[in-house]
Amino acid sequence: MTRKTERSIQELYRDDPERGDALAWGRRGALKGAALASMGGALGAAIPFAGQMPGGLLPALFSRPAAAQSTPAVFVMDGKAELILQGDRPLVGETPEHMLDEAVTSFRYFFVRNNGQIPAALTTDPDAWRLTIDGEVNTPLNLTLGELRARFPQVTRQLQMECGGNGRAFFAPQTRGNQWGNGAISNAEWTGVRLRDVLAAAGLKPSALFTGHFGADPHLSGATDRAAISRGMPLSKAMDEDTLIVFAMNGAPIPHIHGAPIRLLVPGWPGSLSQKWLTRIQLRDKPHDGAGMGGTSYRVPVRPIIPGSNNNGADFTDMTSMPVRSILSSHAHGTRLPAGTRSLDVRGAAWAGDLTVRAVDVSVDFGASWSAMQVAAPANRHAWQRWQGRVALPADGYYEIWYRATDSAGQMQPHAAANWNPQGYGANPISRAAVLIG
Repeated sequence: MTRKTERSIQELYRDDPERGDALAWGRRGALKGAALASMGGALGAAIPFAGQMPGGLLPALFSRPAAAQSTPAVFVMDGKAELILQGDRPLVGETPEHMLDEAVTSFRYFFVRNNGQIPAALTTDPDAWRLTIDGEVNTPLNLTLGELRARFPQVTRQLQMECGGNGRAFFAPQTRGNQWGNGAISNAEWTGVRLRDVLAAAGLKPSALFTGHFGADPHLSGATDRAAISRGMPLSKAMDEDTLIVFAMNGAPIPHIHGAPIRLLVPGWPGSLSQKWLTRIQLRDKPHDGAGMGGTSYRVPVRPIIPGSNNNGADFTDMTSMPVRSILSSHAHGTRLPAGTRSLDVRGAAWAGDLTVRAVDVSVDFGASWSAMQVAAPANRHAWQRWQGRVALPADGYYEIWYRATDSAGQMQPHAAANWNPQGYGANPISRAAVLIG
């Protein structure tokens, strides 16, 4: 006998939103009558703006990624909040959006991303750690951390760092990789030296056009002849004043899980470039060919491809500046507030890679109208920007807070994840958080 596989409501809506409406709620067209009662019953509240709810839209209460699960898998680490466990081999943890309510992200709420095994913690003097600068340079360098501190000017900057796959869970059909929501982001305060100062000391040859980065983290398999990850960037980004070799995070030595004693910090571009446990930077006359380079790795289509199709990435381009994105940190998804609540003070953060954010707008009526929020200036270039404002609620019931950011070039977060690619990079759709009043 052939056994029929039942699909979840999320899968049903992903594959055929209109059929999802019909099967889940008996809805065909406008949400009213029995369909409205059915959906309201499932949500546990009336829907004040039901008339504005688009057809084929699964309520956010049921559709958000890992954070929407009633009991998401978590991992516990000393000093860390309970992060959403995205994977344990390698160890990957996402910070729920509502935990990102600090202007400067503390260790407790800093997301965790590894590509291989975690190297053994240092038992010797961190200042003895060595970094090699070689390749297309006139004077190769082999410097200790102590020499880096003493020889080059130190700078302290608030800098965003974001996983290239942040937002991956919003792609349909599902792609490979950790199914991040919006929480693979941090904005810590970093202290270190500018990479360009170190490269200048090595004397760049005219042929030095790209970098290659190497770290001490072992390959996940344990193989000693393979790197866990080894990415590189164009020289222009390496020479950016905010691209740093860092040794302190929030005024203290970098925690081991985040790359101690030194790491690269390449703000605004995929976090995979910010090599942890940094040991070597090679200057090259052509793009780096290390692990995590080429093919579909950290690369996106130049022209749209059919979602779900296979592709070897031959026509893709490397991800550079990350797309505009926003988070809501004032209210956790699924928050229930007292009856009679008639306004919400909302706040969060927004960022846009190498660009800045010029606007954040919020809607509580399924996008029928939008309210402009106040957006603060960044603490410095490449820092995220905090936003805040107030929205009115006409009655008790089920609401969705929709929030979107617009960058300084006029690019706004889209309604749906665009430019599908096999490894799920660059998904930055408008986000929705469910809130129930009463």
